[in-house]
Amino acid sequence: MDHADSTSDTSAPASSAGTGAGAGGELAEEITSLEGIPALSLDAISSVAYGPEAMLAVLATAGAGALAKIEPITVAIVLLLVILVLSYRQVIRAYPDGGGCYAVSKANLGHRASLLAGASLIVDYVLTVAVSIAAGVAALVSAFPGLAPDSLPISLGVLAVLTALNLRGLATSARALLLPTAVFIVGIYVVIVAGLFRSHPLPGAEIHVSVPTAAAAVGVLLLLKAFAAGCSALTGVEAIANDVPIFRAPKVRRAMRTEVLLGGILGTMLLGLSVLTVRFHIAPEASQTVLSQITGASVGRGAIYYVVDLSTTAILAIAANTSFGGLPVLASLLARDNLLPHVFGLRGDRPVYRYGVVVLAALAGVLLVAVDANTNALIPLFAIGVFTGFTLSQTGLVRHWLHERPGRWWARAGLNGLGAAMTAVATVIFVVTKFAAGAWVVVIAIPALIVLFSRIDAYYRGVADEIGLGTLPPAPVAERSLVVVAVTAVSKMTAAALTAALSLADEVVAVSVQFDDQRAASLRSDWDRWNPGVPLTVLRPPTRSITKPMLAHLDDLMHQDCSQVLVLIPEVEPRKWRHQLLQNQRGILLANDLRRHCDVNVARMPFRLAKM
Repeated sequence: MDHADSTSDTSAPASSAGTGAGAGGELAEEITSLEGIPALSLDAISSVAYGPEAMLAVLATAGAGALAKIEPITVAIVLLLVILVLSYRQVIRAYPDGGGCYAVSKANLGHRASLLAGASLIVDYVLTVAVSIAAGVAALVSAFPGLAPDSLPISLGVLAVLTALNLRGLATSARALLLPTAVFIVGIYVVIVAGLFRSHPLPGAEIHVSVPTAAAAVGVLLLLKAFAAGCSALTGVEAIANDVPIFRAPKVRRAMRTEVLLGGILGTMLLGLSVLTVRFHIAPEASQTVLSQITGASVGRGAIYYVVDLSTTAILAIAANTSFGGLPVLASLLARDNLLPHVFGLRGDRPVYRYGVVVLAALAGVLLVAVDANTNALIPLFAIGVFTGFTLSQTGLVRHWLHERPGRWWARAGLNGLGAAMTAVATVIFVVTKFAAGAWVVVIAIPALIVLFSRIDAYYRGVADEIGLGTLPPAPVAERSLVVVAVTAVSKMTAAALTAALSLADEVVAVSVQFDDQRAASLRSDWDRWNPGVPLTVLRPPTRSITKPMLAHLDDLMHQDCSQVLVLIPEVEPRKWRHQLLQNQRGILLANDLRRHCDVNVARMPFRLAKM
């Protein structure tokens, strides 16, 4: 039964390494601390390309004088980043099986909060893939305007490549993305360091301040809106805590090290870029990104500029890899808890949750097609899900410390309480300010996922109750049984099927449906000459239906005091998959019809061809 089998599969620890060859394969697909950056952190690191710009876009509404406020706002965002990094280090240590805010919410806030956490993360992961790929392709189109009509096909192509890499294993994708990640990080640091040594932009830098110099009052609401917009740079910080099982041993230590490394890289980049933004009087421009302006002002328009620009395009496009690392693991945990179909907890020879990868790619593809790969249509939906998760995670840890009360628990609870308050404020501002621009889709999608989780959970509970999981069933008793073998001709396949049937039961009959008198007589003659010791019934229906006469015959057999009836359907199984198209597929059709319309057991028996 699927329920019992899948439960036993998915309840096994996701990090088990196995032995022998299996252990070697598992180890090869686990990642190191350094590989955790391209595998799980690109979403956060690449956000330096749009986080500062999002803040400036809000501040610019109050005039050029308000743009300098980006520095204190960035300091506040980096402070929140430090709180989140310290918090998720605690999550990694307390919940090493992964799951992040879902695991924290489930353990400390109850079932409903865990459903909200799981739904929020799924929405965020899907949006991260769509936003990252669309933003990367938009950056490419900015450099090569002739590609604009092909934005959607290029986006879907990038999605297909990332999907293929992740189906081969997360470690494979991490190693493939390590070089472009390193180029991007080094390039941004070169820009920051070079800029810090300059008091003015380099000659030739294309900086055009189009913001009115007259400033409106910079009120608290505007600062909060800029803070919330800049917090989009923090999406992806939680991914490492969600995926602790994919690290090599010692998993917890490696995951915590990667979390700190991510926080250090992201924090210093945000602070450095905010300083240069004020120093060079950068303002948002429709024709050029903020990061492009800062790069030109710091290093000029030479080779370094184009390396940084192209690496930014690449990193934005492949930042979706964070979701490919996070959602399949999360889906496996939800499947283990009976909130998603159990197939999401299955893995093949490579330790890859294939169904999670494929479904994520499909949903992101649908989203890209729906908005025609338009980044601006996706941005209003972004970050609401992840900040809901941040708030739940922080709140859950406060409950955790209040219950456990380890050393200096009050300091930990205070830190997480502050983080919960800050992320809650950001979430509310996101929803209120972006609701009409498209955030309403997320507000609907998250409750819809929660309803879906509840319905799936109810189904599995009903299945468990009906098949008696967790209870001791009555002792099995022997009953009169009959095996019915469906045959079409006297052949080696028929002989193999009868041999299998005689091994299963003492009473075996063969049944054949024939539409032609001559073929029916030929089969009867061959059967009598062969004389296998099994009676044959040849059915001659008035129509060319196989199922109806078989159902009527089985109904007669079941009225002859046969408690157990098994229909065995032999069928050819070619060695090459493409030859399967040449089979008539009658066995599949008959088996499906019998299962739907008759209370018998049905088994399809493959007769494997050795040469074809």
